Amino acid sequence: MIKHINDSRYRALIDWLKSARKEQGLSVRDLGKLLDEPHQFVVKIETCERKLNVFEYVQYCDALKISSAIGLEKLYKTLI
Repeated sequence: MIKHINDSRYRALIDWLKSARKEQGLSVRDLGKLLDEPHQFVVKIETCERKLNVFEYVQYCDALKISSAIGLEKLYKTLI
């Protein structure tokens, strides 16, 4: 079970989210507005200072217009 926020598998998932944000040309402020959260929330997620729970993860993916299932599949592949 992944319990540590700095686990490389969790980090890879966060890197995937960060890449999606950057590919769309969104700043952390832009994404914060889409999430209705302060930009510091996005910064803390992307620097692994704060962990996303499953509900936040889905909302994060929705804001980025990416499939949360794809990210979970990527994560699952690292676990097997």
